[in-house]
Amino acid sequence: MSDTPPDRLSANESSPFYDAAALERGVGVRFKGEEKNNVEEYCVSEGWVRLAVGNTKDRHGRPLTIKLVGKVEPYFRTGGGAAPEAAARD
Repeated sequence: MSDTPPDRLSANESSPFYDAAALERGVGVRFKGEEKNNVEEYCVSEGWVRLAVGNTKDRHGRPLTIKLVGKVEPYFRTGGGAAPEAAARD
C-alpha cells in the first residue's frame, strides 16, 4: 500500500469513496492547520471536508455533517510515519 492516503475518502460504507483498508490503517486529517477527529469524508483536490456535528444523527442513523472548504492534509497514522508537521508550517 502507498504511503499517500487517497485523494478522497469516506467513512460511510455505502459511498463509492469508502476504502476499508485505508480506514483500518488509520487516516488522520489536518484541516486548515488543525487536527480534526470528527471527519466523515474529505477531498484533497477539491479542498473540502465533511465534519460530524455533535452526536446528532439523520433519519438513516448516520451523523449529521457540515461541509467546510479549506486546505486538507490527510496522512496515515500508522505504518507510514507521523503527521507532516514540517509541511504544515510551510
